[in-house]
Amino acid sequence: MLVHLSVHNYAIVEHLDLELDRGMSVITGETGAGKSIMLDALGLTLGDRADSGVVRPGADKADILATFDITDIPEARAWLQERDLDNDGPCILRRVITAEGRSRAYINGTPCPQGDLKALGEFLIDIHSQHEHQSLLKTDTHRRLLDEYAGANDLARQVHLAAQRWRQARQELERLSNSGDEQRSRHQLLSYQLEELESLSLGENELEQLEQEHKTLTNAESLLSICRQVVEQCSENDSGNVLNALTASLNRLSAATSSPTAMSEAASLLSSAQIQVEEAVGELNRFLDHFDADPARLQQLEERLDIIYTLARKHRIQPTEVAALQQRLLDEIDSLNANDESIERLENELAAYARHYHDKARELSDLRQQSAPNLASAVEQEIQRLGMPGGRFSIELRPNSSKELLPNGLEQVELLVSANPGQPLKALAKVASGGELSRISLAIQVITAQTSRVPTLVFDEVDVGIGGPTAEIVGQLLRRLGERGQVMTVTHLPQVAAQGHQHLFVHKVRDSDATRTAVSKLSKTERIEEVARMLGGIDLTKESLAHAKKMVVTAKV
Repeated sequence: MLVHLSVHNYAIVEHLDLELDRGMSVITGETGAGKSIMLDALGLTLGDRADSGVVRPGADKADILATFDITDIPEARAWLQERDLDNDGPCILRRVITAEGRSRAYINGTPCPQGDLKALGEFLIDIHSQHEHQSLLKTDTHRRLLDEYAGANDLARQVHLAAQRWRQARQELERLSNSGDEQRSRHQLLSYQLEELESLSLGENELEQLEQEHKTLTNAESLLSICRQVVEQCSENDSGNVLNALTASLNRLSAATSSPTAMSEAASLLSSAQIQVEEAVGELNRFLDHFDADPARLQQLEERLDIIYTLARKHRIQPTEVAALQQRLLDEIDSLNANDESIERLENELAAYARHYHDKARELSDLRQQSAPNLASAVEQEIQRLGMPGGRFSIELRPNSSKELLPNGLEQVELLVSANPGQPLKALAKVASGGELSRISLAIQVITAQTSRVPTLVFDEVDVGIGGPTAEIVGQLLRRLGERGQVMTVTHLPQVAAQGHQHLFVHKVRDSDATRTAVSKLSKTERIEEVARMLGGIDLTKESLAHAKKMVVTAKV
C-alpha cells in the first residue's frame, strides 16, 4: 500500500510530506484548493506524462516521491527481482521534472524508463477518475476483473505462457521453413561437390608425394646425367678417380714407421671418407639401376595433379586445402541435416504447445462462462443501489475469430451497461458518464476486492451527481473497501467524508507574495468541524456540529 507521498515544487505545492495508513482516507477541501494536484502528482510517479508546466514558478524542478509497502504484493516483488531492482525495504518510486521539460524516473534509486513506472504501478495502485487512469475502459481490465473474481489468475497465466511458447516455436519453425528451398538447393550443391571430392580419394600426403615424383620424372635426363658423372668421377674414371686417390693416400700413410699422432688421425679420417664415398657410389648406382623414366607414368602423374589443381581452382582454394574443404562440406551438410531434424522437432513441439493451450484455454473459458453471470448480477445490484435505479449490467464473452492462439484465451471479455431503464446494453466506454463510470467502478471493486491484486484504490470524486441516501451508500461501500486494504477518495459529500478512517484536508496558505497548497491530517474534533462545514457552509452551528458528530460516530459503529 501507499505509505508516504512527498511532493516538492509541483504546481502550487511548495513542500508536502504525507503519511498514509490502511483503511479509507477521505480528501476534502474547497474547490480549487488543490485536491486533484495530489492525485496528479501521484500519477507522475506511476508513469503519467508531464511537461515543464508542472514545475512551481521560480523552482528549477519538481520532485515527487511515493513510497509503497509491497510486503503483501508478490507480483510487485517478483517484477522488481526480475530486474534487480528489489531491496529489503519499501518500494520507492520517484519522478523529477525540470523547468526545461526534461523528465527522469527512478525505482528504488535506480534510473529507469518512464514505462517501467507505469508497468510496476499497475501492481501497486489503481486510480479511478474522470481522467487518464480510467482503467475500467480498458478491455484488459474487464478480463482481469472477471478472472480475479473467478479465481482463475493462475490458469490465465498458464494460458498466456502456452500461447507465448507456441508463438515462439512457430516463429522459429517459419524461419527454418522459409529458408527450406534455399537450404535444399544448397544441400544439392554441397552433395555434388562432396561427391567430386570423394571420387578423387585424395590420400594423406598424396599431393606432396605426387608433386615430388612429377618433379623427379620431369628432370629425369638431367638427374641421370649428373649421377653418371658423379659415379665416374668417384670410381670409374681410369685416368684418376676419388676412390683410387683415397686408396693411394692411405697406403702412403700406412707405410710410414713411427707415424705421429696427426698422421694416424688423418689416416683414420681418409678411411672414413673412403667408406662414405663407396656408399654414395652404391646409392647412385642403385638409383641408376632402378630409376624408370616411364613417359606413361609421367602422364599419369600430370593427369592426377591436373584433377587436383582444377578442383582447387573451382573452389578458389590452394591445392593443399582440398582435404580440409572436403571436411568443411561434410560439416555443412551435417548442419543442414540437423536443420531438417529441427523442423521436425519444432513441428512436434508446436502441436504439443497447441494441445496444451487449448486444454488450458477451454478450462479458463469454462470458468469465465460460469462466473460472468454471477459477477454481472452482483455488480448490477450494487449500481442500482448507487443511484442508478433500473440500471443493468452484463459481461459479454465473444469468441475470438482469429486462428491465432491468443494469450488472453478463447474469448474477448467486455463489460456492457445500460445506465437508464429502457436503454439497450452497450459498451461501458460508450454509455457511462464520468460520474456513472466512477460508481460502476466502485461497485465492481466492492465485489472483487477480496480477490483483487491491487491493494490501493483511489477514487476521484466518485460522488459526482449523487446525494442523499445514495451518497451515504457510496460512503459505506468505500469504507468496506478500506477495511480490506487502502482506499483514498476525493469527495465533496459529507456522507462520504464521515465514513473515512482518516481525514485529509486540503487548503491554500496565502503568504504576502505567494499562495501554496497544504494538506493537514484532521483530528477527531477537526473532522467533525469539516463535515459540519460540508453540511452547512462556512458558519458552523450547534445543529450542524451535532449532525456531523452523529454521522462520524455512526460510521464507526
